[in-house]
Amino acid sequence: MSTPQIIAYLGPAGTFTEMAVRQMPEAASATLMPVASVVEALDAVLSGVADRAVVPIENSIEGGVSATLDALATTPGVQIFGEYLVPVSFNLLALKGKRLSDIKVVLTHPVAYAQCRSWLAKNISDHSHIPASSTASAARALTDGSNADAAIAPAIAAELYGLETLASDIGDNKNAQTRFIEIGKSAKPNPKTGSDKTSVIVELPDDRPGGLLGLLEQFAARGVNLSRIESRPVGDHFGRYRFNLDAQGHIEDEAIAEALMGLHRFSPKVIYLGSYKKADQTESVHLGNNADSDYTSAQAWLNSLRS
Repeated sequence: MSTPQIIAYLGPAGTFTEMAVRQMPEAASATLMPVASVVEALDAVLSGVADRAVVPIENSIEGGVSATLDALATTPGVQIFGEYLVPVSFNLLALKGKRLSDIKVVLTHPVAYAQCRSWLAKNISDHSHIPASSTASAARALTDGSNADAAIAPAIAAELYGLETLASDIGDNKNAQTRFIEIGKSAKPNPKTGSDKTSVIVELPDDRPGGLLGLLEQFAARGVNLSRIESRPVGDHFGRYRFNLDAQGHIEDEAIAEALMGLHRFSPKVIYLGSYKKADQTESVHLGNNADSDYTSAQAWLNSLRS
């Protein structure tokens, strides 16, 4: 694919998602298009309005982002082409002239509020919380006449909306990160780098003892490590779940290819979401005798028996 000209992202301007977008090499020359939801971001790609979309998929404290997991499972024709990690640091922002002692009502996204609860309890014990659709929208709302006294948002929001920082880095976990994914239309994956990840969504064939074990064995038997497994309800009735998996390796790896074929035989529905370079750039290694050369040797041996 040619260099993206338009990149949609979960807005408004000043979100952590925008910080993830700006890690993309193409971002410097592309038009950045904030959208209101994950579904809108994916629709922009499918309709051709945007070449790529960037959305959050996982937070190191709160876990998976349900809106993204569900959208990926129900939106055919999209694929992951990259991932980006953004450190999550929250500041308390207010209109100029406000002091910490003036703050009684705090506006922010519920996830951000949960991650700053200890600091708030210690420093603004007598306060109330108004939920916002995002941290950046909370910051912007202060300039639009919101009833809130302060917003919890990233530092970039203070610069964008001309706000004053009353307190910095107020999150309870100083090592928190959010993982973002780069979405495009389904196409041939980027080439293997040796530091790759493959993402799939799998439904169990039926509700029986050992069903999940059978799914996991497709990877374990081939020495493939899973870095993430999350369940989400299918939604048609209770007890039906789909599993979101991240496996270490690339579809060009024989171990990953064999595991995917095993899943296809095992499950009534497998959604391949893509193979892409990992953000942490650690090497993808398959344990046991599961290197590509081992598969080549085994195939040559089998061919000799058949002939």
